[in-house]
Amino acid sequence: MDHTCELIRQAKDGDKEARNQLARENSGLVWSIVRRFQGRGYDPEDLFQTGNIGLIKCIDNFDFDRKVKFSTYAVPMIMGEIRRFLRDDGMIKVSRSLKEISYKIYKEKGNYQREHQREPTTKEIAALLQLDEEDVIMALESGQEVGSLQQVIYQGEGDDICLQDRLESRNDEILKAEKKVYLKQLLSALSDEEYALIELRFFQNKTQVAAAEKLDVSQVQVSRMEKKILKKLKNMDEDYKG
Repeated sequence: MDHTCELIRQAKDGDKEARNQLARENSGLVWSIVRRFQGRGYDPEDLFQTGNIGLIKCIDNFDFDRKVKFSTYAVPMIMGEIRRFLRDDGMIKVSRSLKEISYKIYKEKGNYQREHQREPTTKEIAALLQLDEEDVIMALESGQEVGSLQQVIYQGEGDDICLQDRLESRNDEILKAEKKVYLKQLLSALSDEEYALIELRFFQNKTQVAAAEKLDVSQVQVSRMEKKILKKLKNMDEDYKG
């Protein structure tokens, strides 16, 4: 960490070689994040270059006072830079695997409707096909044709339902899936010990005493660790959104 901090200080002072060395030493970190976005129709090299932009931003904005590892600080910012690129790129690219999932969903929805006389929820489809809900939503969205938000998709007596109405009705479901993906990104930066504590406390709803027994530490240690981890996640969240 001392070596990295020294290079960051030099880079902040305008040393281009120190900046380049940091980029070289952290190329593996950038590639590990790029691999999470494979299968979306983009050249990995393009995503790598975009991730490097995020890495440079991390170097310029790194705060030594936060006492956090550079890699921990960098992960959400590099990931955020790639996500912005994917979101803002104007072209819609659908991978073959996503098309195959979309086709499977289409068939399963038809079977479900015939059997239950109603359309299945995203959660039900995900369970039937053994997929994550966010993958189902992504596949469903990829299969939609691009059209006007004011396009009428249903006509009733005096009331028309347009595409915008449908999107708004599904907004909560999509937001939940996006939050789930975002949470996974933040938690991936935690150490094994930190993740184990968060898993026990917030996913298994264990008390601090029960978590302490599982981790073979004291309740006081669990309390201190928990506060430290939550503060770290909060700082990472602020950096990502900033």
